[in-house]
Amino acid sequence: MAEAYHTPVLLKESVDALNIDPSGIYVDATLGGGGHTREILSRLGPDGRLIVFDRDADALANAPDDPRVHTVHNNFRFIRNYVRYLGLDSVDGILADLGVSSHQFDTSGRGFSFRFEESSLDMRMNTGGGITAGEVLNTYPEERIAGILFLYGEVEHSRRAASLICRAREKSPIVTSADLTDALKSILPPVNGHKSLARIYQALRIEVNGEMSSLEHFLYGAAASLRPGGILSVITYHSLEDRMVKNFIKEGRIADAGPNMREDPYALIHGVRSSVFRAVNRRPVVPSEEEISINTRARSAKLRIAEKL
Repeated sequence: MAEAYHTPVLLKESVDALNIDPSGIYVDATLGGGGHTREILSRLGPDGRLIVFDRDADALANAPDDPRVHTVHNNFRFIRNYVRYLGLDSVDGILADLGVSSHQFDTSGRGFSFRFEESSLDMRMNTGGGITAGEVLNTYPEERIAGILFLYGEVEHSRRAASLICRAREKSPIVTSADLTDALKSILPPVNGHKSLARIYQALRIEVNGEMSSLEHFLYGAAASLRPGGILSVITYHSLEDRMVKNFIKEGRIADAGPNMREDPYALIHGVRSSVFRAVNRRPVVPSEEEISINTRARSAKLRIAEKL
């Protein structure tokens, strides 16, 4: 099931970066298909421990049945809380693959892809609660929708797109992917219109799942949870999250993170006034042409590695 669920990106590079101690304690903050989890486990000895997070209940079925693994069904933003709950002062390494899994994209009922025209616009990673993309489209004010599209998707003509969405919902609710495409068809270019839709879907998904806020909390939690010399290995897939990770590693703060994000929201709480990390790689590691040819969804991936000082 796991192999069909998701093909792990930059598998060897991201796990190699952790410099795994066979008796160490590690965190895979994004279980997904379990590829990175299994690779970490293969390098741990009998005394090693691995904590895995995922808020998607479907992903939890991919967790290995192994006494060394502790599974957490929750958002990785709570990493520090769970490390402390498990009675640990610190961990040796943390890996996070921030991408949406192939399973989520390829399951019609989840609403992550515009390929499924009759799919409901859900987009929640945790289907147990929270607002759906359909609710965002049908209830948010026009100005807020425009901001989400511009800041989270870098959508051209975001104000025009928001206006079209609000005009369409006045006639009937926007329920399916086809409804959303129909509402926007007048501004979708005749060539490569799917790229414009992909940006719109990205923006809605980020809003629905609070992805930028979750990443912000995760980075501060990871910094607090790693031992000195511990490694943070993070795979990003779009410019917003990559910039956030890069800024945090370099400067110890969040900048240009999106709507309602403050420049340094936790400096006073966590005492983070300068970075506690040293960047291991000045330039991000990117997939090889061979990997991209096998898994096209890897093409936008960037791996950033940092050591805690």
